[in-house]
Amino acid sequence: MKLYNYFRSSASFRVRIALALKGISYDYIPVHIARGDHKLPAFTDKAVEGLVPMLELDDGTRLTQSMAIIEYLDELHPKPALLPAGAVGRARVRALSQIVACEIHPINNLRVLKYLTRELKVEEEPKNVWYRHWVRAGLESFERQLEQQPASTYCFGDTPTMADCCLVPQIFNGQRFKTDFSGLPRTMAAFEACMALPAFQQAQPSACPDAEA
Repeated sequence: MKLYNYFRSSASFRVRIALALKGISYDYIPVHIARGDHKLPAFTDKAVEGLVPMLELDDGTRLTQSMAIIEYLDELHPKPALLPAGAVGRARVRALSQIVACEIHPINNLRVLKYLTRELKVEEEPKNVWYRHWVRAGLESFERQLEQQPASTYCFGDTPTMADCCLVPQIFNGQRFKTDFSGLPRTMAAFEACMALPAFQQAQPSACPDAEA
């Protein structure tokens, strides 16, 4: 299979983590989003949304949207599981995942930030203030959700789940923009536990073939 992705894309990072946790090999196909390669026919002819990640299976089937791809991988390769066995546990992991994927990421991804600066003429520092505000607000919600659960090594339980696949890339991006992570003890403990694992290290942006110095 082929993964079309960009090293700095947090959505792509989520899928790379899932693939690494499951030990699934794939061909890494870089699409340089910041340069606009995702808008070129070479990519849009394959990916109608013009977004990464896109997973192309060996039979030519193309899957988009990181959350859908992760759940597909979990169904096809159930070990190690990225969703708990119980219905309530699965709902909690999906809720944590969606705080990142549906509440934080959509208003802070690259195309939104570019629209703020290019179309609305927002200057660099106000743009960064925007970013930090919404990331911080979302992570505070994430922390409150974690506080409702029993103590655990990762976001839910003692093995990484889809929630960890979503959290880690968001923290990475937040670090780039100097987001304040203080007062988020369980969130940051889960992040640190994840980064102690080889799969998360292998999937991080600096380990990608298209990573920029």
